[in-house]
Amino acid sequence: MLLEKIKTPGLSHLSYLIGSGGKAAVIDPRRDCEIYLEKARAEGLEITHIFETHRNEDLITGSPILAEMTGAKVLHGPNAAGEIAFAQTAREGDTFEIGQLTIEVLETPGHTDDHLAFVIHDREYADGPVGVFTGDALFVGDVGRTDFYPDRKREVAGLLYDSLQKLLALGDQAILYPAHGAGSVCGSGMAEREFSTIGHERRNNPRLQIGEREAFIEAKIAENHYQPPYFRLMERLNIEGAQAAPRVVRPKRLTLSEMRGATADHVIDLREPLAYAGAHFPGSMCLPVGMISAFAGWFIREGETILLVGSDEGQLSSAMSHLTRIGLDNVIGGYNGVVPAAANGVAMNTIPMVDTDTVKSRLEGSEREWTLLDVRDADEREAAAIEGSMHIYVGELNERWSTLDKDKSYTLMCASGMRATVAAGWLASRGFGNIDVYLGSMGAWKAANG
Repeated sequence: MLLEKIKTPGLSHLSYLIGSGGKAAVIDPRRDCEIYLEKARAEGLEITHIFETHRNEDLITGSPILAEMTGAKVLHGPNAAGEIAFAQTAREGDTFEIGQLTIEVLETPGHTDDHLAFVIHDREYADGPVGVFTGDALFVGDVGRTDFYPDRKREVAGLLYDSLQKLLALGDQAILYPAHGAGSVCGSGMAEREFSTIGHERRNNPRLQIGEREAFIEAKIAENHYQPPYFRLMERLNIEGAQAAPRVVRPKRLTLSEMRGATADHVIDLREPLAYAGAHFPGSMCLPVGMISAFAGWFIREGETILLVGSDEGQLSSAMSHLTRIGLDNVIGGYNGVVPAAANGVAMNTIPMVDTDTVKSRLEGSEREWTLLDVRDADEREAAAIEGSMHIYVGELNERWSTLDKDKSYTLMCASGMRATVAAGWLASRGFGNIDVYLGSMGAWKAANG
């Protein structure tokens, strides 16, 4: 018997391979799905079923691709926002045999209307289910977001409350297998831990401590979440079924002359923020490899061309993997070596870093043409803000940059300076020249002011 978690870095996506008696099932596979087939074959298992907990908003499902590779049946919930072209509908009470395991379907709407949970029963040990794949309904330390239906806020929050009661009724012994871990955009309070039980969550999950249905609804509709534009692309592809990921997940290596002669909608510098700030190609934006999954979908649209700049081949390859998982496949090439390019006479741009004293001085002065721009999310801003600063969430600069005056000066800040550099890089790529970054940002401000 096998149950293995497959984690997708960046997206904090958790998928699973479960097998018994020569058969196997995959839960919520990602687009680059060869890994499931390889692991199943290594264990002598045939993948017969693919279970989708819901139509994902933050990544492309690999279900139609894996089904074509294996002949497995794909099961998806009812009430999807369109006919899922590659799946059959599973409903409450349906069961599926995987060796000595039985997978039972629970309808758990709230996060999405089509949401399902899949309960694991071991027929050799019949006293309660062994575990449950909870998708985006219940996480370790949090529950699913309910903001995808803005016209039905109270209704869907109430549906999630009811779904959570179903999950809690499975018993404290049931092991929890969610679809995301900490760092995912699908929740805001997930624990760093990726293992738990229904019983532990019942006692410790903050949202499950809200006993009254109405109080739970009020708490959910008061949450702040952001929806990147690429979510709409994921919705469409996860109904229609996406094509397989590129077989070669490594961009074409460009020479310096080829890179400078290439025309791309976006030049993405994958290096760390301080390296980007110190020297970068004019017109390039800052998007470190580890931040691509969170922010590329805000700034890059379907079909737009991408040129990658890194410091080594590993950065280029990792970046392309992250991009293909969210459907941004149009990478025309990659280039390594900003310093060698500078040594060859290529002019580079820089973004200055400023400290707390400089920010204080500017705030206390009368610089009407200067703005301290806070790019943290709304919850961070609500918890603590610097008086006199302006707020635009980093992702929303994808469009709101056009409301800013390029003739004015801006200091970008966040919690530490990381997202601020991403924001500054985006503004720089849009033609803003009078920008700098508050190094240390809110962390440095608190350290200096107690």
